[in-house]
Amino acid sequence: MFSQLKDSIIGNLKNSWGWKTRRKIVVFSVDDYGNVRVNSKAARANMDAAGMKIYSRFDLLDTLETKADLAALYKVLDSVKDKNGKPAVFTPFALPCNIDFERLVAENYQQYRYELLPETYKKLANLQPNAYEGTWELWKDGIAKGFLRPQFHGREHINLTIFNEKLKNKDAALRIALENRSFTSIDDEAYPTMFSTAAFDFWNFDENKAYAAVIEEGLEKFAAVYGYRSNYFTPPVFNIHHSLYPILKENGIQYIDLGLVRNEHQGLNVFKKEFNYTGKKTKEGLTIVVRNVVFEPTEDRGIDWVAYTIKQIERAFRWNRPAIISSHRVNFCGHMDANNREKGLTSLKALLDAIVRRWPEVEFMAADELGDLISKR
Repeated sequence: MFSQLKDSIIGNLKNSWGWKTRRKIVVFSVDDYGNVRVNSKAARANMDAAGMKIYSRFDLLDTLETKADLAALYKVLDSVKDKNGKPAVFTPFALPCNIDFERLVAENYQQYRYELLPETYKKLANLQPNAYEGTWELWKDGIAKGFLRPQFHGREHINLTIFNEKLKNKDAALRIALENRSFTSIDDEAYPTMFSTAAFDFWNFDENKAYAAVIEEGLEKFAAVYGYRSNYFTPPVFNIHHSLYPILKENGIQYIDLGLVRNEHQGLNVFKKEFNYTGKKTKEGLTIVVRNVVFEPTEDRGIDWVAYTIKQIERAFRWNRPAIISSHRVNFCGHMDANNREKGLTSLKALLDAIVRRWPEVEFMAADELGDLISKR
């Protein structure tokens, strides 16, 4: 009873302030595409044998999207059409860069090195052809056909302070992960204000100076990889300090996806609360967007995810808000377990069918399309 009341209060708060429209708009904002986490079943087995912990479903199931993952996803997205005859679309918040494992080995694990996503796919096509041969071509096809409209999620999904410190200290778990072409099951308990996958987390405020260059370079690499400059940004784990907003704005970002209530780290374990809503402007001129619907169909919370998500969409539309659905790639990954992909996509199909049946006037939009609509108010 308490959890239902809490969910209702939070759900209404997400929709109480901000930009309004009577149009029935649905956006899927899906994090973590383009990111290498677990390499393969064999890699996970090796890490398990070495005693590396599985902290979450991401450590167990989250892999760089395969050809089968994308093909199955496109089929589901194309199975429904909105009032304009447009299929459902994912906005993958995506990374253009991953760890260059070969260079790390060649340099005896001295410091972090990265490579561009197409190079990662090229290598994986040689190492795991059944899963990855032709995947990058399918990625580009999905963009061209309007199933995917990727936006910026950082240069890489890695906190480089933690990575390089562990590398310097010859951390055994990190070395095992890297030897298995993975970045997962990394213990970050020694870093009270940082997550190993949160690219812009820090301890000392001055660490943000280095992040400005990472953002600028990351946006350049994003354009090189995906074929256009991103104008929309979601930081990994939603964490970023506002002192980095100017570099985002200067490099073409217009929209930033943030949490409703954010504890922004100020340095040395001091935090400041911030309240956000869709349409709020930062002083730099960035438009903030807040996701108001959650859809994580392979996360075991003991709920019917389709019914739960439809209820959230109902609430958004009742408040005359667009339904901005938050999800993660892990829900649609089948490289580690085909049943995981089947469960996620079956739920997605059921959700899409329910949406177009309940709201035939629905409009599917990419996140940047919604951003442009908000900016025209």
